Amino acid sequence: MTGAPSREPAQLEVMRLGRTPYEEAYELQRNLLERRIAGEIRDTLVITEHEPVITVGRGAAAGAVDAGDLPIVEIERGGEATYHGPGQVVAYPIFALPPGRRDVHRYMRDLEEVVIRSLAEVEVEGRRREGFTGVWIGDQKVCSIGVAVRRWVTWHGLALNVHTDLAAFGTFRPCGLDPAVMTRVADHAEIPPANILFEVLVIKHFLAVFGLELPPPPTPPDGGEGEAGRFPELPILP
Repeated sequence: MTGAPSREPAQLEVMRLGRTPYEEAYELQRNLLERRIAGEIRDTLVITEHEPVITVGRGAAAGAVDAGDLPIVEIERGGEATYHGPGQVVAYPIFALPPGRRDVHRYMRDLEEVVIRSLAEVEVEGRRREGFTGVWIGDQKVCSIGVAVRRWVTWHGLALNVHTDLAAFGTFRPCGLDPAVMTRVADHAEIPPANILFEVLVIKHFLAVFGLELPPPPTPPDGGEGEAGRFPELPILP
């Protein structure tokens, strides 16, 4: 008697946008969300870095945030106010939660796991903190997470401070916390000056945590072997 055939991992499309104004990435998310709900596209992970902005989730009112000269955008995700800006890796999974994973709390713990595994690669211990969402290094918060789900498709996501200017958090209470609680990876490990390493690590561990794989690279028109990898400009990690 033969066992049931093994199921191939689902594929994940990755979009690396570089630095974007928040409004552009937000509109892209909305478009991808509707297309994923309609079954027109596969699961997609958007990786970006924003121009300076403060976003306010359902847990706080924009009028309660004094952001100085920074723009403020009210959005649908859970959580309170947070800052996005240069030096921060932002990941937006447009991900259809399968029937066995339709638990938003589990989904947020899985996103935390992606970040914890990424930090471990540079020998930094990330941890969860009871009663809070996000990832911490010691008693300081390095990653904020806020999500929304529509018809079991996720959007919004996580923001990991890599080289972020932490002074930007000082104009308000990020996630309702004292601004001094925020930290960044660069203060705990020797890392390259750009975000690319942690973009790669977040992609790598998102695939592992959610049991996904990248689509094969397209076949070149001349029938050759094509590029060596899905992201030829990125370092190859084990």
